[in-house]
Amino acid sequence: MRNPHSNGNVPKLEEADDATEENGYGDGVILGLDGGATSTVCVCVPFFPYGDRFPEPIPILGRAVAGCTNRNSVGVSTLSTETAAKDSLEHVISEALSQSGSDKSHVRGVCLGVSGVNHPSDQGMVEHWIRWDMFPSHVKVYVQNDAIVALASGTMGKLHGCVLIAGTGCIAYGFDEDGREARASGAGPILGDWGSGYGISAQALTAVIRAHDGRGPETMLTSTILKALGLSSPDELIGILHIYEDSWTYADPSWARIAALVPQVVSCAEAGDEISDKILVDAADDLALSVKAVVQRLGLCGKDGTGSFPVVMVGGVLNANRKWDIGKQVSKRINKHFPGAQTIIPKVEPAVGAAWLAMNFLTVKNDVS
Repeated sequence: MRNPHSNGNVPKLEEADDATEENGYGDGVILGLDGGATSTVCVCVPFFPYGDRFPEPIPILGRAVAGCTNRNSVGVSTLSTETAAKDSLEHVISEALSQSGSDKSHVRGVCLGVSGVNHPSDQGMVEHWIRWDMFPSHVKVYVQNDAIVALASGTMGKLHGCVLIAGTGCIAYGFDEDGREARASGAGPILGDWGSGYGISAQALTAVIRAHDGRGPETMLTSTILKALGLSSPDELIGILHIYEDSWTYADPSWARIAALVPQVVSCAEAGDEISDKILVDAADDLALSVKAVVQRLGLCGKDGTGSFPVVMVGGVLNANRKWDIGKQVSKRINKHFPGAQTIIPKVEPAVGAAWLAMNFLTVKNDVS
């Protein structure tokens, strides 16, 4: 089957040795990776050694998807979760290179944006996996938070402006023209992130339990969520006598599994359920406040508050294209605070943003030979 993201440019495997030269890509290839809490995407693109003059659309030579590379996405990080994350990285990189007809010797640079990279120790560990365990020493490796590559996907690799991600998790991240950076949210489900898919769904599940207990009003969420999960009673969300093995919620508390209930919340809101509507309104408010916090800390809006700057919006919560459109509601709130904000829905996925970022890093740092 033809890769829908390939633009028809995936070489045949038997052309591997000469793939880059025959396609006019003799300068090698770049790997861009986007590792979220749900899955990891890797794209292989030609290396264009001339800064910001990238072709549109950029040719995708290979694309692969594997499991999560955020070792913190389920519970506490352990050796087994680190091994699983590393294995996912190796698989997705190998598959993308195989599709492109290239091998590791063709790679000039790798940029990985991964959720959960919030500390130099996280960055160093992932960089070690790639630099020492997967590629020759000449390959340049860059590890970033996934928010940074998402921003790059809307700015062709330029780090300026603000990005808002709302998928399983959420984060706002920004850069000013001097390279100063700031972030808001992105602290994980225990510390908030109520505008995320997990946050929306967790509040919906809480509303169901509160209604079942008599501590809260009745809500359409009860029947809708139970039907979606194939359960007959809210008791099954909790577990009989709190035995977690019998509980839908606690038997597998992975963030993505909980976040997958967002469409049910949106459907109930569209049908007039007040509890669902309030959950979504609060989520839109919280997401817009995250952007506001970043913009104000960096002064992106200028002294008079009307300066122009991009706000790149990424993630399934923002781009669901439903009647109750969370993305549009967030945009309205952002523009109310900052009339010069230009909201951007990227035409390419964050993994391509990672590839653009790698090429810009290579060019700016004079790593091109």
